[in-house]
Amino acid sequence: MHNFRQLQTWKEGMEVTKQVYLLLAKFPPSEKFGLISQISRCAVSVPSNIAEGSSRSSNKEFAHFLSIALGSLFELETQLLLSAELAIVNSIDVEPIIADLIQLQKKITVFRKTLN
Repeated sequence: MHNFRQLQTWKEGMEVTKQVYLLLAKFPPSEKFGLISQISRCAVSVPSNIAEGSSRSSNKEFAHFLSIALGSLFELETQLLLSAELAIVNSIDVEPIIADLIQLQKKITVFRKTLN
């Protein structure tokens, strides 16, 4: 069992989630039940799945939850790119978050491989 609060991937997942929520404040209210809802669920899913996986008794189970977190990151990246392409938000606001997402995707991928 791992202490999720000490995992760098969890800390970075929390930071990305905070960045996403700050960005969502710039979305129009008309997206409240659309992209805002979907993006916020994806963002929260990342550190949540890392935390949940860390409680599992085997590395195989933990790796499974890291895979779910990784999938949420790719889904989140897609939704943020779509938001920028639709001009819902400025791409300048999205780009640094995307860069952080890509770095976290790489770290989770490496971490997951060490568990297998």
